[in-house]
Amino acid sequence: MPAIHIRNVPESMLSALRERAEAHGRSMQQEVLAILDAATTEPIPRQAPSPIQLVTARTSSSTTWRREDIYDDEGR
Repeated sequence: MPAIHIRNVPESMLSALRERAEAHGRSMQQEVLAILDAATTEPIPRQAPSPIQLVTARTSSSTTWRREDIYDDEGR
């Protein structure tokens, strides 16, 4: 089975992890695996894209546009 190695873990974090593992009746390895399992199985919230903001430019003239002027002859 693959393994990971984490360097430079602060002593305070190791101590908290040790306490947490003891409170759950697990080894530190089992505790870390439980934390990783919880973190990787919860759904990642998807952020909705920002809404498109349209700007209307006012001009000094008034023009009537036909559909054919805006779209091509095929109406796309």
